[in-house]
Amino acid sequence: MKKTLLAAATISVAAFAYANTASDSSALVSQQCKISAEAVSTLKTLQYGNTSIRKDVASLIDRHLKTQENRDLAHKKLNLMVDDKSIDATTLEGKYCS
Repeated sequence: MKKTLLAAATISVAAFAYANTASDSSALVSQQCKISAEAVSTLKTLQYGNTSIRKDVASLIDRHLKTQENRDLAHKKLNLMVDDKSIDATTLEGKYCS
Protein backbone atom coordinates (compact mmCIF):
# COMPACT_ATOMS: atom_id res chain seq x y z
CA MET A 1 0.00 0.00 0.00
CA LYS A 2 2.84 2.39 0.83
CA LYS A 3 4.44 1.70 -2.55
CA THR A 4 1.18 2.51 -4.32
CA LEU A 5 0.78 5.81 -2.49
CA LEU A 6 4.40 6.75 -3.07
CA ALA A 7 4.14 5.95 -6.79
CA ALA A 8 0.92 7.94 -7.15
CA ALA A 9 2.36 10.91 -5.27
CA THR A 10 5.57 10.92 -7.31
CA ILE A 11 3.70 10.71 -10.60
CA SER A 12 1.23 13.42 -9.60
CA VAL A 13 3.96 15.83 -8.52
CA ALA A 14 5.88 15.32 -11.77
CA ALA A 15 2.75 15.74 -13.87
CA PHE A 16 1.70 18.88 -11.99
CA ALA A 17 5.11 20.47 -12.50
CA TYR A 18 4.67 20.27 -16.26
CA ALA A 19 0.99 21.19 -16.37
CA ASN A 20 1.18 24.87 -15.49
CA THR A 21 1.09 26.18 -19.05
CA ALA A 22 -1.73 27.78 -21.02
CA SER A 23 -1.54 25.26 -23.87
CA ASP A 24 0.17 21.94 -24.54
CA SER A 25 3.75 22.38 -25.67
CA SER A 26 5.60 19.55 -27.36
CA ALA A 27 7.73 19.28 -24.23
CA LEU A 28 4.60 18.86 -22.10
CA VAL A 29 3.20 16.16 -24.40
CA SER A 30 6.55 14.37 -24.37
CA GLN A 31 6.82 14.61 -20.60
CA GLN A 32 3.26 13.33 -20.17
CA CYS A 33 4.14 10.29 -22.28
CA LYS A 34 7.18 9.59 -20.09
CA ILE A 35 5.09 10.00 -16.95
CA SER A 36 2.49 7.64 -18.39
CA ALA A 37 5.17 5.05 -19.17
CA GLU A 38 6.50 5.29 -15.61
CA ALA A 39 3.02 5.06 -14.15
CA VAL A 40 2.06 2.05 -16.28
CA SER A 41 5.31 0.33 -15.36
CA THR A 42 4.88 1.00 -11.66
CA LEU A 43 1.26 -0.11 -11.61
CA LYS A 44 2.02 -3.26 -13.60
CA THR A 45 4.77 -4.08 -11.11
CA LEU A 46 2.25 -3.66 -8.30
CA GLN A 47 -0.01 -6.07 -10.20
CA TYR A 48 -2.85 -3.65 -10.86
CA GLY A 49 -5.42 -4.79 -13.38
CA ASN A 50 -5.35 -3.30 -16.87
CA THR A 51 -8.68 -1.54 -16.37
CA SER A 52 -7.45 0.13 -13.18
CA ILE A 53 -4.20 1.18 -14.86
CA ARG A 54 -6.08 2.69 -17.79
CA LYS A 55 -8.47 4.56 -15.50
CA ASP A 56 -5.78 5.95 -13.17
CA VAL A 57 -3.32 7.02 -15.87
CA ALA A 58 -6.10 8.37 -18.12
CA SER A 59 -7.18 10.67 -15.29
CA LEU A 60 -3.64 12.07 -15.15
CA ILE A 61 -3.65 12.62 -18.90
CA ASP A 62 -7.03 14.34 -18.84
CA ARG A 63 -6.02 16.54 -15.94
CA HIS A 64 -2.77 17.77 -17.47
CA LEU A 65 -3.21 17.94 -21.23
CA LYS A 66 -5.43 20.74 -22.41
CA THR A 67 -6.08 20.07 -26.10
CA GLN A 68 -8.36 17.21 -27.12
CA GLU A 69 -6.06 16.13 -29.94
CA ASN A 70 -3.17 15.64 -27.53
CA ARG A 71 -5.40 13.84 -25.04
CA ASP A 72 -6.60 11.44 -27.74
CA LEU A 73 -3.04 10.69 -28.83
CA ALA A 74 -1.95 10.18 -25.22
CA HIS A 75 -4.86 7.80 -24.61
CA LYS A 76 -3.91 5.75 -27.68
CA LYS A 77 -0.33 5.48 -26.44
CA LEU A 78 -1.57 4.59 -22.97
CA ASN A 79 -3.63 1.71 -24.33
CA LEU A 80 -0.64 0.42 -26.28
CA MET A 81 1.54 0.61 -23.16
CA VAL A 82 -0.99 -1.25 -21.03
CA ASP A 83 -1.38 -4.00 -23.65
CA ASP A 84 2.39 -4.34 -24.07
CA LYS A 85 3.91 -7.31 -22.23
CA SER A 86 6.85 -5.22 -21.03
CA ILE A 87 6.79 -3.82 -17.50
CA ASP A 88 9.99 -1.80 -17.86
CA ALA A 89 9.41 1.97 -18.01
CA THR A 90 12.43 2.58 -20.24
CA THR A 91 11.23 0.01 -22.76
CA LEU A 92 7.70 1.43 -22.80
CA GLU A 93 9.05 4.95 -23.15
CA GLY A 94 11.32 3.93 -26.02
CA LYS A 95 8.51 2.23 -27.91
CA TYR A 96 5.74 4.76 -27.44
CA CYS A 97 7.28 8.15 -26.59
CA SER A 98 9.71 8.66 -29.45
